[in-house]
Amino acid sequence: MQGLRFAFGPFVLDPEAGTLLRNDEPVAIGHRGLKLLAALVGRSGEILAKAELMDAAWPGMAVEEGNLTVQIAQLRKLLGPAADGGEWIATVPRVGYRFTGAMQRLSGVKRKTLPLPAKPSIAVLPFLNIGNDPEQEFFVDGLTEDLITDLSRMPGLFVIARNSAFAYKVRAVDVREIAEELGVRYLLEGSARRAAGRVRVNAKLVDTLSGTHLWAERFDRSMDDIFVVQDEVTARIVEALLGRLRTPPPRHRPRSLEAYDLCVRARKLMDDSPQAAEEAHLMLTRAVALDPDYAEAYRWLAMNHWMGWVHSGGPTEATRSIALNLARKAVAIDPNDAGCRWVLAYLLAYERDFAAADAEFAKAIELDPNEADTFAALSDVTVLAGRVEEGLEQIRKAFRLNPFPASWYYLTLGQAQYAAGQYAAAVETLRRDETYRTSSRRFLAASLAQLGRLDEAQAETELFLVANPGFSIRHWAATEPFRDARVLDHFVEGYRKAGLPD
Repeated sequence: MQGLRFAFGPFVLDPEAGTLLRNDEPVAIGHRGLKLLAALVGRSGEILAKAELMDAAWPGMAVEEGNLTVQIAQLRKLLGPAADGGEWIATVPRVGYRFTGAMQRLSGVKRKTLPLPAKPSIAVLPFLNIGNDPEQEFFVDGLTEDLITDLSRMPGLFVIARNSAFAYKVRAVDVREIAEELGVRYLLEGSARRAAGRVRVNAKLVDTLSGTHLWAERFDRSMDDIFVVQDEVTARIVEALLGRLRTPPPRHRPRSLEAYDLCVRARKLMDDSPQAAEEAHLMLTRAVALDPDYAEAYRWLAMNHWMGWVHSGGPTEATRSIALNLARKAVAIDPNDAGCRWVLAYLLAYERDFAAADAEFAKAIELDPNEADTFAALSDVTVLAGRVEEGLEQIRKAFRLNPFPASWYYLTLGQAQYAAGQYAAAVETLRRDETYRTSSRRFLAASLAQLGRLDEAQAETELFLVANPGFSIRHWAATEPFRDARVLDHFVEGYRKAGLPD
């Protein structure tokens, strides 16, 4: 039924919009996980066979059963325990799974709306794959992502980030409702098909206040002209919204379409899990072998090494060095790519080359004032430099540009709230973070300890140490890019109160 939503515990699931809310706030959830949850909740109390669930999450694709097991485990971690202490999703041995929680069907529920920015604001909705080949889904998603990047580089526009735009993938929601939820006036919708060496793209720009189409066009070109098509679509939108303005420096496009496909696939895999990120590493390595001057592939390789996804045990001095060199190479190849710049800036901060890091962050914002990830990463560095209120403002700006962000935004916000002494707010934020059961649990423990909730803090500490047995306050303090002794002392105080080892 159109508009149907499902409420259970503190959650509201909207399968059509592709969103999950906890206490009216968005939860970071992967596309596959959301499809599985929608299938389970939609038939609450019924046993769903593994084959049914795999068809729901991977339609038309042949995948191993282990992928389902991983996604169910991630869902359980994301949802946490039910009110009775049990699990929301029960395993039926050798058969499948069943959603066991009390569920209420909702319709016509209105979510929070965001105010319009002062300048023209736009979201690029995921383009539809109108071909019959599910393998082309990655290509169509990549086209959408590139259009978002191209538009976000225009300083006269306010552009919603990729994560939030893709919250509406495979949905049937009224465009005005989407615009209200994202806080934008204009939406770009479209479709694409790649076949027999050609690409067909349909695009239309909608003014959601009046309901009129400001511009619509169809492109039918050789696949070799895909980046020309992207540039033309961007130019038409900018002209419709801003008139003829000076365009930003051109992007450094990949020379190999195979390398481009691999990079698109890899960056989507990195959103899913460490296991998937290992596969992404192989794809990115192949991409740079095919196109040694592909800046974006080097950027994602840098982040892969930094996050410790490729090398178990987290980033070591060796992997940090590799990541930094990869990021430097990405910027050298394409100095006008804001994404490459902020990644380099972030890594430089952790090497304590603060002057260079600050300069790279400033350049990234100059190149792309709509890159939400830049502001989120900068917030982390700014808070540890002692400019806590400034850091809070930066992460708030990141959330405005990206209302449905990746889970690490919640970690960054929770850290900033702790540094500001907003402990109750930090607890609420960090318990919305799907990663709080791992890396950000330490901030949750410290916040609880500062509130005097020592039993809860100790429980969080014990669980954190299970996943991070080698953690010590001394080592953590030595590796984080602190520039302010008072902020460092504040974190150390909370860690010790929570029982984390020196």
